[in-house]
Amino acid sequence: MIIAIDGPAASGKGTLAKRLAAHYGLRHLDTGVIYRAVAYALMSRGADLKDEASAVSAAKSLDPRTFDDPALKSHQVGTAASVVSAIPAVRAALVEFQRQFASQPPGAVLDGRDIGTVICPNADVKIFVVADPKIRAERRTIEARGRGEAADEATILADILARDERDQNRPVAPLKPASDAYLLDNSHLDIEGGVRAAIDIVEAVRAGRREV
Repeated sequence: MIIAIDGPAASGKGTLAKRLAAHYGLRHLDTGVIYRAVAYALMSRGADLKDEASAVSAAKSLDPRTFDDPALKSHQVGTAASVVSAIPAVRAALVEFQRQFASQPPGAVLDGRDIGTVICPNADVKIFVVADPKIRAERRTIEARGRGEAADEATILADILARDERDQNRPVAPLKPASDAYLLDNSHLDIEGGVRAAIDIVEAVRAGRREV
């Protein structure tokens, strides 16, 4: 079984995807980490984030062992990843990596921004997770401060809105729900509530129901 979890950053989809994977015994891939790793590689050597040749080179030489690096979680790297992910050649270089991961048994839960529309258009279940931008900014601020980073909620909100605008309007793989995706509004759900809602969606699909 392949489950595609899409939606904007800080909507809670990452935690939800991990919990779903554990619940169903599937593998999990946060595809945003891939783009963060590319961005971080460029930032580490002072390269221009919009330099296509450098970005593609970084994408083709990724080491999955670096995906757990705490540095990839910073707000700055997340913003840089959005810039890098808008480069068509970078996305093309990373598509096969993601599809191979999804195809390996027993299946996988992938979360990102174009899983159900581009990476795994034939996924068994597609869920598009959203949350109010102000709530997402609050969550991201709490996460950042929890890591000891100085974080201004107003600045983070402005960055989130700018990133959404950029991702929704990029020419390749724009952020949007697949036509057959289920919408899950996570604005006022805690972790447990969000996970239960997602499991209800998966079980509805498995039972052949469209309504949850």
